[in-house]
Amino acid sequence: MNDKLIILSLFFNLSINCWANSQPNILFIAIDDLNNWVGALNPEMNLKTPHIDKLASEGTLFTNAHCAVPACNPSRTSVMTGLQATTSGVYYNQQDWRLSQKLKGAITIPQHFKNHGYKVMGGGKLYHAATLSRKGYTGLLDPKPWDEFYPSKERQMPEEVSPPNFPVNGDKKFYKGFFDWGKLDINDDEMADAKVVAWAEKQLLQKHEKPLFMAVGIYRPHIPWYTPKSYFNEYNIESLVMPEIKKNDLNDVPKLGQDMARRSWQEWMLNEGKYKEAVQAYKASATFADAMVGRVIKALNEGPLSENTIVVLWSDHGYHLGHKEHWEKFALWGQTTQVPLIVKAPNFKAGLRVNNPTSLIDIYPTLVELSKTKSRVEFDGKSLVPWLKEGSQESTHSVLITQGRGNHAVRSKDWHYIRYEDGSDELYHTKKDPNQFDNLSKKIEFLHIVKEHSRKIPEHEAQLDPFYKRVPKKY
Repeated sequence: MNDKLIILSLFFNLSINCWANSQPNILFIAIDDLNNWVGALNPEMNLKTPHIDKLASEGTLFTNAHCAVPACNPSRTSVMTGLQATTSGVYYNQQDWRLSQKLKGAITIPQHFKNHGYKVMGGGKLYHAATLSRKGYTGLLDPKPWDEFYPSKERQMPEEVSPPNFPVNGDKKFYKGFFDWGKLDINDDEMADAKVVAWAEKQLLQKHEKPLFMAVGIYRPHIPWYTPKSYFNEYNIESLVMPEIKKNDLNDVPKLGQDMARRSWQEWMLNEGKYKEAVQAYKASATFADAMVGRVIKALNEGPLSENTIVVLWSDHGYHLGHKEHWEKFALWGQTTQVPLIVKAPNFKAGLRVNNPTSLIDIYPTLVELSKTKSRVEFDGKSLVPWLKEGSQESTHSVLITQGRGNHAVRSKDWHYIRYEDGSDELYHTKKDPNQFDNLSKKIEFLHIVKEHSRKIPEHEAQLDPFYKRVPKKY
């Protein structure tokens, strides 16, 4: 090679290295079914999440963040595309978003960063997946954007650990027994989430020639709550802090809202004396998930990427544990819509709290702005960067949540409004009534609030895409 070629080669390599070093890396942490009990949001619930709390203190915590859809598949689809269900037509778990005509050619978050020269790596549950069936381990993974995916581009989740007898504490009438929990006499490293995290740790401790987009999906606290027994030991069942519930809470709720509630699940919990056990199991599983977050952040801090990495942590939706006589998600009350959302970025203030309503669909445009990349996607959300700079400001902003076509919630700073497809509705003052016990929608003095929030529900909604014939379930 002559001298000119050597000089050009050195210049090219130097340019690439300088560019890679200047572009921020991104650590994208998705947690499944983690509700608003984390210590940084609701310390009174005594959920032990020290690693998530520490991350919140180092970045910006969005204390009024909500999912776009309280169900795994449509929520994750909305995050990855930056689009509401009312735009995409993906409303339910059973719709394969990859077959949507409206999303044909959509540029997802990992694809965006792939297009902008990033090394794109991921592992664990990032799209819809579950351990409730063999097919569920693969889920609705899009293999195209990833340079590497763990355990493979054909499968999102490693083999999960299960107890020898099944179900342990649940009943086979609930998800064929998979709504279950039990103490495992194993080490953390044997858990599927820990295998994903161990893989991610190795990547974060290495240097990479390109800027890195690393996505880590943590499955817990999704059911079944099979968790190492050490995490159960964190919670004394006799002194366990339980959710505040109200007898006959659904009496002032419209029929369509009542139909969403799994009252029979709550009745079973109470009749069988299982309620405290189930809440203990959820908390144990959530604390295990927090430990996994701690390992990922520790690897980032100890590796070569620590000074120039954006971290975003989010949960796909909240979770009911008897609130409104309901369990799981798939409803429009605040317990299932509110989620932890934390963004930490280089050169931004630490310890900010943003109380204005935000949505998970705001993540995509936020990452685009923080990374100084360009996008041709017309987002339904908006960048959160202004609030990363200043924290909460006076705002009339509100966010939309959708549960099935025609059913919506609008969350503003002080109000949570729900309107169902038949026109029936609910209204709650979120500060005076955080448990949403008292429906104010029919009281004359609040009709102007109802009208104001009704105007924020879109007049036109996409049809289901792909088509899915939904048969309503009775609980």
